[in-house]
Amino acid sequence: MRKASSRRSSEQMDDRMLRLAERLDEDVLHQVFTHSSLVVERSRSYERLEFLGDSVLSLCVTTELYRRFPGYAEGHLARLRAYVVSRATCAKVAARLGLGTMLRELAGRGHDDGEIAQLMANQNVLADLTEALIGALYVTFGFEAVRPAVIEAFSEHIEFAQSSYVDHKTELQESLARSGKTVSYRVVDVIGPPHDRKFEIEAAVDGEVVGHGVGRSKKRAEQEAAEEALRELQARARRKARRARLRTRRKPAAGGDESRDAAVDVPRDDDGSRDRDGADTAVVAAGGDGVGPGVG
Repeated sequence: MRKASSRRSSEQMDDRMLRLAERLDEDVLHQVFTHSSLVVERSRSYERLEFLGDSVLSLCVTTELYRRFPGYAEGHLARLRAYVVSRATCAKVAARLGLGTMLRELAGRGHDDGEIAQLMANQNVLADLTEALIGALYVTFGFEAVRPAVIEAFSEHIEFAQSSYVDHKTELQESLARSGKTVSYRVVDVIGPPHDRKFEIEAAVDGEVVGHGVGRSKKRAEQEAAEEALRELQARARRKARRARLRTRRKPAAGGDESRDAAVDVPRDDDGSRDRDGADTAVVAAGGDGVGPGVG
């Protein structure tokens, strides 16, 4: 491996993936860190290795989850895997391993410093580098050698997914299924240049928009929109339940504020006072990950 790599920290050098990377052929290693914008022929970039690495990563994580959690149902395992192999998680792994710096050292020579800096900071590129490196290690050393290295690199994210991660999209879908409703997601806007793109997505329940989300990937934006939709629907459910409780407490009156409030369905707090927030917000719809460990 080239001399520049010796500047990596001793903590990084403890990673199996980096130790295996030290043994890669120099041409293969250079390809791992070559973005398509840096070459004339796309086949010389990391894209083919990334394509392969994506599948290898999925198989490594799927195998680990299957063995580690024998009591989990298929749906639960699928949700854990979706987080662990996500682009956001891959970008965090790349940041911890220093793959962005390696891109500059191994493929950045002779190219514009500003362009290289943008690539190093791009979350999608960082995710690509993780998958491309996995692909190269698999081709060179085989599955049995790369699997433990991958699991080591993603271990903290597996643990986080098992203990803390909430899949808001699945939670929303399952909640709506109980009442026979469905949710759909629509891209409202795409913000920013190609190297720093963000997606704005809205979540609609039976045609009514109840959540918005913005993220660097469509999946992340959908998670944000689903989380907001859940909060809005839960708030509506609480208001509805509170109104029902108050109606059972009050007897119909011939006139006065109580009957007038009931006619327009003004919610009240538990102490009987008017719920100004509930009245104001009843018709207003509210505006990626547990974030998880690593760089956000």
